[in-house]
Parts: sequence; C-alpha cells; structure tokens
Amino acid sequence: MTFRLYNSLSDKKEDFVPLREGQVTLYVCGPTVYSDSHLGHAKTYVSFDVILRYLKYRGLKPFYVQNITDVGHLVGDADEGEDKLLKRAREVEQEPMAVAETYTTRHFQAMDQMGVIRPDICPRATGHIPEQLEAIEKLISSGLAYEINGSVYFDVSQDPKYGELSNRSFEEMQEGTRVEVRQEKRNPQDFALWKKADPGHLMRWRDPYSGWGYPGWHTECTVMSTRYLGDRFDIHGGGMDLKFPHHDCEISQARGLGKAFANYWMHNNMLTIEGQKMSKSTGNFVTLIDAFGQYDPLAVRYFIAASHYRSVVDYSENALKAAGTSLKRLHQTVRTLREKKPLDQKPSGKWFKEFRNRFESSMDDDFSTPQAFAALFDLNREVNSMLASEDPNPEAMADAEQLFSVLGGEVLGIIPEKIESEISDQRLNEVMQVMIELRNQFRQNKDFKGSDMIRDRLGDIGISLKDSKEGTQWE
Repeated sequence: MTFRLYNSLSDKKEDFVPLREGQVTLYVCGPTVYSDSHLGHAKTYVSFDVILRYLKYRGLKPFYVQNITDVGHLVGDADEGEDKLLKRAREVEQEPMAVAETYTTRHFQAMDQMGVIRPDICPRATGHIPEQLEAIEKLISSGLAYEINGSVYFDVSQDPKYGELSNRSFEEMQEGTRVEVRQEKRNPQDFALWKKADPGHLMRWRDPYSGWGYPGWHTECTVMSTRYLGDRFDIHGGGMDLKFPHHDCEISQARGLGKAFANYWMHNNMLTIEGQKMSKSTGNFVTLIDAFGQYDPLAVRYFIAASHYRSVVDYSENALKAAGTSLKRLHQTVRTLREKKPLDQKPSGKWFKEFRNRFESSMDDDFSTPQAFAALFDLNREVNSMLASEDPNPEAMADAEQLFSVLGGEVLGIIPEKIESEISDQRLNEVMQVMIELRNQFRQNKDFKGSDMIRDRLGDIGISLKDSKEGTQWE
C-alpha cells in the first residue's frame, strides 16, 4: 500500500512512510474557543476528517491529537494584542474559562453534526502550563530565548532556518516589519513565549520571571504535540493561514528543544466569501449554527469534502443548495438499494471493481476528493441504470450498496447508515391541505380545543399556520 501526500515543508508530493508500520500519528491545530465555529473551521476539520478516514480505510491505525486554544491567542498583533478569550469574556460578562467551556462544547457539537470523528485527545493550553514553562526554561538555557521586563521571547536570529515552512527569509521579514513593534525585543521578528501579566489580568500563572504571566500562542502546540505523540511524529496539519507565523514558530522551538518534530506538514486552503477569507476577526464569516439552520449539516460536509483540501472554496448559497441536491441524489440511490436488496444477500466484491479502483487511485494521489466524488457519481449512474431494469441482480445490488456505504460513508462521511425517507413536496402539500380542512371543520363546529390542538401539534414540528381573509396558509 503506497499513497502520496503533499508535504508543505518540501513543497512537493512525497510517498507517505509512517514511522511505525501500520500506525500513523497526526496532530492538527484546533480552534481558539472564544466564539462559535464558522464554515472556515469546517473547511479545516472536515478536510482532515476525510484524510483520517482514508488512512483508516487503507489499514492504518491513527492516533489523532487536536488542541484547544483557551489562552494566549491575542487579537491583532501576535504579541501585543488583547487575549481573545479575555476580550470575549468582558463582552459577555463571564469568566474566561466559562466562555472557553461554552464554545468548546458548541464546537464539538457542530463537528458531530457533520460527522467529524472526534480526536483521540483534545489537550487544552491551560492544562499544560508547567510543560510550557519547562520548555521555555530549556530555550533560555540554550541561548535561543531571553527574558526581559518579565516577558520571554524567542530569538529568531539564533535559528538560521526560521521561516523555512513559509519560505520567508530573515531579511524579508525585517523589511516587512512595522515600525511600532514592541521595543523591548532584540529583533522585531522575535516572538513571545511568555508574557508578563498586568495587575488584574484574569488568566495568569506563577512564573520565575515577573511573578505572574501567561503563555504565548506558539508554544502550546510544540509542547502538546510532542507530549502526546512523541518528539517525532508523522503528520502535523492545520490551515494554510497558520504556516506563518504559528507553524514556523513551532518548528523553531522544536528544533531548539532537540525534537525532530513532524515528518510531514499538511495545510488545507481557505474558505472564502466572495473571494475574501472567512475570518472571525474581520466579521466575514457564517457560523455553523447559522449554516445548519438553512442546510443539512451533511450538505455542508459534502460542499467542503467535494473540493480538494488544498483548494480555495468560495461560499455561496447556490453552492450549498447544489451540494444538498447532489447529496440527495446519492441518498436516493442508496435508499432504493437498501429497500430492494434481499436482506440475506451478501456482497461478493465481484461487481463495480473499476469504481473502487478509480476512487482509491484518486485518494492515493494526495487525497484528491474531486476525482473520488466523480467515481462515486459514475457508480451512481451505473447503479441507477441497473435498478431501472426489470430484474436487477441481487448480488450486484449488494456490492453496490456496500461500495456506497464504505466509500461514501466510512471514507467521505456523506452517506449515513440510516437514510430517512422523504415525503415529496407535492404529497406534503396534499397532507397539509387535509390538515387545514380538518382544522376548519373543527372551527365551524366550534370545537376550538381540537382546532388549537392541530395548530399546536404542527407548531411543535416546525410548521406554522397563518389565517387570513384569503384562507389558511402553512409554512
């Protein structure tokens, strides 16, 4: 079994060779939990969920770690802004950890709705302060970091390879530096490992530098990834926007600590709205809660998974509607197969082999989901042609149902084990007309209790009745 993935560190596709045969270790940067997750987050975690699922399909046993950032991610400048959680806590008048708990729970609920498999471990930055302080002490001792005025910074000039992931040279970073950066740094590009806490700062811990402080954003992932996956692991993933500075900083710290770190770096591209990056900080985003109010969560998953993880995806209502329509086509075929296939018929694996081969060939080439989806829809067309015949082969139906369940369900995550039947719009309208007539009959007979019961029961399932001079309408 051989497949290739694009290594961001080498900027080329490489054969994937796991450190331990039959296993794969994976770390993906998690959310900063100060507000609801949006479609941009879905792009990252659905993309890596498909990758994780395919690794399992190919016989590898994954160990997946995804962190939760609940301190240290600052608004604006990476070292000088206000902590995002503190800012949010002040706005809603809650304790920072209450805010973190609320949005961590809501994040994973949204992921569950899209069928995203939960990581094996979700460590929190606030739960690993001692390990971060220990790493910082080692970097100071080795001359790679320095303390000044109670804060600690990593001296990027001591690492000649700093910026290798994003292909930025030290000189290029100096040219792009703002004049008003914090003067206490030796170099404007140096990044904070630990910050001195001002009096009254709610999120702070005892430290040997100023007495009270809090961690910088970049240290947590270096510490937590190696804490749970070892000093060397297979894959480190995250959004393309994290290459610089976050992942470059992670690599420099790991190198300074003598850790080999990740063998492969994978980055998913952005999700945009009208060409602009979806981001909480700019207000240009659609939360998953809002999206799920309009679209089936699996349609949102389909919309993301159908594009290559390294491609930019532009959000629009039409694109989501089209995804929902395509998803229903697949679901209808699978539903028909499950209804027509004899219950005792076992799959043989003899039928539709070319579609499985095409699917695997596509996914083996850097997880190319657009081609994998194309193979699935060609299978869909072939199967519908078979189902339209007078006497479809039971064995072929069993093979087709298994292929859809495995490739579309277990790997792509868009075909659930149970697909609910749908009532057509025409039939639903006919049923509602019967209900309206029955309610009108109750009202004519002055049976207002029965009339109200119909209205209230319909309201309980999301259908409202509106009375007017022209009659009763439903929606």
